[in-house]
Amino acid sequence: MCSYCGCQAIEILGRFTAEHEDIVNALGDLRRTVASMDDAAVEVSARTLAGLLDPHTASEERSLFTELRRDGEFTDEVDQLCGEHDGLGDQLTAIASGRHELMPEFEVALRRHIDREENGLFPAAAIALDGEAWDRVHAVG
Repeated sequence: MCSYCGCQAIEILGRFTAEHEDIVNALGDLRRTVASMDDAAVEVSARTLAGLLDPHTASEERSLFTELRRDGEFTDEVDQLCGEHDGLGDQLTAIASGRHELMPEFEVALRRHIDREENGLFPAAAIALDGEAWDRVHAVG
């Protein structure tokens, strides 16, 4: 995970980064479970990952992403990331339902998504947002 710019010192960005680490760990668990070909275990592992991913993406969207949308410079990027949130959720649901062949594509998509946030959006937000904006982000995050 990112650690080069210091944006993790901003409370909510640090929390999102820590959540990303938990999500990636659960992703590895899901990959290993899919490889075991145990459908019941895959469903449990996917549910565990969804239990981390769903509240995380909801928090990003209602807090940081909402604030960044106020600046037209970020609208397209935020819209793309929100679309990815939806697509990732759909892929995870499909994997849990037995579409195990989607796992490699899902893993690449989730890792790329996290990379875009941590190495693009989060550092940009740290520079672009001011104290009042961060107060609003933290209030709803």
